[in-house]
Amino acid sequence: MEVLKRIALTLLIIGGINWGLIGFFQFDLVAAIFGGQESALARLVYALVGLSALYCITLLFEPMEEGNTSRNEQRNLSYGTEFGEERNASDIRSEDDDTYKR
Repeated sequence: MEVLKRIALTLLIIGGINWGLIGFFQFDLVAAIFGGQESALARLVYALVGLSALYCITLLFEPMEEGNTSRNEQRNLSYGTEFGEERNASDIRSEDDDTYKR
């Protein structure tokens, strides 16, 4: 699935660059490379860019990743005080023995 996403993104970048060239310079790079807007290859590229755009619409509805989750799992973060949950001072481990003071 990642390969399909990368292919779709690549085709969208090609399409975006082509539309930028058309808008700024009235130059259609895809048509120039493949023999005009009516050629079969140019129409194929246009169709693939369009299909890629439709596919990328689905990416808008996927949940966003919160970065590298494996790094977060390794750190064992505790957010107790951030949400108002303070540790009880009597639960602090004694340096003399391995039991908790109560």
